[in-house]
Amino acid sequence: MFDTHIHLDQYDWSKLSTLIAHWQEQGIQHVMAVSTNLSSSYRTLELHHRFPEFVFPALGYHPEQSPIGEQEKRELISLIKKEHQQIAAVGEVGLPHYTKEKLSASQLELVEEHFIEWVELANEVGLPLNIHAVHDSTEKALELVGKFPNQRAHFHWLKAPFEIRQKVIKSGCFISVTPEVCYRTRDQQLVKEVPLTQLLVETDGPWPFDGPFKGKQTTPLLVKEIVKTLARIKGLSKAEVEKQTLENAYRLYKR
Repeated sequence: MFDTHIHLDQYDWSKLSTLIAHWQEQGIQHVMAVSTNLSSSYRTLELHHRFPEFVFPALGYHPEQSPIGEQEKRELISLIKKEHQQIAAVGEVGLPHYTKEKLSASQLELVEEHFIEWVELANEVGLPLNIHAVHDSTEKALELVGKFPNQRAHFHWLKAPFEIRQKVIKSGCFISVTPEVCYRTRDQQLVKEVPLTQLLVETDGPWPFDGPFKGKQTTPLLVKEIVKTLARIKGLSKAEVEKQTLENAYRLYKR
């Protein structure tokens, strides 16, 4: 199994070797370690160098924060270009939703300009995008990605109205679900709509979850519970879902 979106650099580094060994024993073959800014990107690269077969690194700048400064952006772009053969994606990048009200009109315009630059950069170096764009931000992000017809993209933890979800599906982009799918109707409905060949699984760890996972640490092992739920919804065996979601991740994030 492949956890296609996790903030691995936010875990306790002193325990990571033991944790990763345990996760691998339990069937987690890889994780897509996404980054939130320049320093996070350097940490993610270090984790890839420490665990090269397990960690697929993605470098980027999370959109739910103040717009990236020009100096940091230049260095991050330079880093991605320099390491593009080692990394697996540009991400986590996208457009804000939760912090929109805190940003001025000029800041929102700047964030959109920056996302266009990330899309152009990913296209230039031949890498897929790991995208954060939910609710009212999804359609604009899809439109901007669509300016590059061959650009591979992954909308992580997709939350959007039905019509927009259908546009994302028809675009051929990949869509991932989190442990919320195990207890939330909205996510279960999304799984019914998305072809299995476009589905990915993720935890977004260490983000905490409710339902049966309330009070539990989020780790890639929760992917096993996601797979069970997908199998039930799709009327397939757990093995079929494991196989197809892993193939999907390899197809998108080939290195």
